[in-house]
Amino acid sequence: MHRLLDAIKTIATEAVNANEPTALMIGEVLTVGPLSVLLANGAILNEKFLIISTLVSDFDVDMTVDHLTEDRAGGGGEASFASHNHEYKGTKTFKVLLGLKVGEKVVMLRVQGGQSYYIIDRVRG
Repeated sequence: MHRLLDAIKTIATEAVNANEPTALMIGEVLTVGPLSVLLANGAILNEKFLIISTLVSDFDVDMTVDHLTEDRAGGGGEASFASHNHEYKGTKTFKVLLGLKVGEKVVMLRVQGGQSYYIIDRVRG
């Protein structure tokens, strides 16, 4: 029974390996418009094969704010320019700038089968 179990494990492992299982990889951004990434083996992936996370792309986010601006005075010494502040509240849309740049290293997850690569994040440092 033990040999049968070992044989099944071996067959299953070989089947998975033959289908190019998921793997963590590092790449380098070659271009950003359109996006292309260079792999260590010299292969170049274009946008057709790349899926990107929000950690490596620009996006808009809505945020709720509720505060006062800092006191500021205008010019000329007139009363209308005296030090004052303003309410700043409500839901505001902010742009988060996390888009990739040429030369950055990225961490990617090769999807099983090797047809798609998910860019998880950039390598920092």
